[in-house]
Amino acid sequence: MSASPRPAVTPEPPYYAVIFTSLRAEADRGYGAMADRMVEMASRQPGFLGVESVRDAESGLGITVSYWADESSIRAWQENAQHRLAQEVGKQVWYADYQLRVARVERAYGGPAGR
Repeated sequence: MSASPRPAVTPEPPYYAVIFTSLRAEADRGYGAMADRMVEMASRQPGFLGVESVRDAESGLGITVSYWADESSIRAWQENAQHRLAQEVGKQVWYADYQLRVARVERAYGGPAGR
């Protein structure tokens, strides 16, 4: 996945975080290419603020957090036809297990680069 190796730069809260935690099935079967494509497409969606993603290669556990301006932006991305197709392939092929959580960010701060 081509998410930046640095934390996403987000505006002052409030905004929303979509937290996708997944346990990958063993074979890649096109996962990496599709993940890169989804990040590229999401970044062009109205309301998209940024993304952070990590995956442990040994266990297959991954966490991707995407940030959105509002709930309607999240819904629009959820309903995107190509994203829906990727979701279905994920359920059938790529993920042994997953959880998706949506949270409203009320406070955010960082450092030392965020000072």
